[in-house]
Amino acid sequence: MKTIHCTIRGCLIVLAAISVLALAAGKAQAATAQEIDKEVDKALQTLFEKSPQAKQLAKMAKGILVFPKIYKAGFIVGGQYGEGALRIHGTTVAYFKSIGASYGLQAGVQSFGYALFFMTYDSLKYLFNSKGWEIGVGPSIVVVDAGAASSFTTTTAKDDIYAFFFSQKGLMAGLGLQGTKITPFEPEGAE
Repeated sequence: MKTIHCTIRGCLIVLAAISVLALAAGKAQAATAQEIDKEVDKALQTLFEKSPQAKQLAKMAKGILVFPKIYKAGFIVGGQYGEGALRIHGTTVAYFKSIGASYGLQAGVQSFGYALFFMTYDSLKYLFNSKGWEIGVGPSIVVVDAGAASSFTTTTAKDDIYAFFFSQKGLMAGLGLQGTKITPFEPEGAE
């Protein structure tokens, strides 16, 4: 009886994971290059208005990878999906997908955006050479939250990559990047 209970629970978890990932992918899929670029412009404007530190850091960054909207949903098993663009000197040079799955105490749906500020050429090179980068493996990332941002200056910026979250909406606690996989892709209309 206990084995049947575990098997049913395992099947439910797998079904929940598939449902969550399908929901998240369906909401954010099929954006054209122009749509992604337009959303990245709006996302950066929003971020820079709310965080002067991010605006200052952008001047020093070798590249900024922006995911304007990540959709995340979960009930024990969760998934998240979003599309974004890498900007170097204000110009889009590549497009990427951000996909993640998680397991644990969680329930809800939310959307948020995040931007990764690549401060070294080595970290940017790693993004291109990895052909699918799992965050948490490779260059060091520092998440800059509201508390840290107040004491953050460009002279104290010594790490490879800085992450800023923005535009969080929904009913799910916590934001994280650990285990997120970033892979390149070619949206319709990309040159």
